[in-house]
Amino acid sequence: MNLRPITQADWSCILDIQLECYPQIEPESLEVLQSKWLASPESCFIIEANNSIIGYCLAHPWYLDNPPSLEQQLAKIDQANTLYLHDIALSAKAQGKGAGKQALNQLISFANTNNYPNISLVAVQGAHLYWGKQGFIAKQINKDLSAYPEDARYMVYTL
Repeated sequence: MNLRPITQADWSCILDIQLECYPQIEPESLEVLQSKWLASPESCFIIEANNSIIGYCLAHPWYLDNPPSLEQQLAKIDQANTLYLHDIALSAKAQGKGAGKQALNQLISFANTNNYPNISLVAVQGAHLYWGKQGFIAKQINKDLSAYPEDARYMVYTL
């Protein structure tokens, strides 16, 4: 498996994987997804196997306990205190290959190198079970998550 930076040519595959992975959520627009990439291209990447894109990761600096809303377009973030994991999305072709763990390890390394004390996310569609096994802890926050699916849970991994 290969993890590499996102290029402009990758976006049609990213949109296809988003549709495959999130049937319960209105797909985010290309502009919104690209804003996350443009805010922090070094923490966003493609996951490839056999020269085929099987997943992607979008992560960016943000503010702890205040996750961005769905469909929120981002600009550069100043004075962030968390690496926010917007998405590790894997197509069915990635199942059982360890792609999620490899992507998370890359993010942990990035967070450590860039002095982020934690990684935060909002888990949906039952993913809190997976993230809990990876060391993320559910945390109550004051922000309204009603724009997310009903089972949305804010979670934090402390480095």
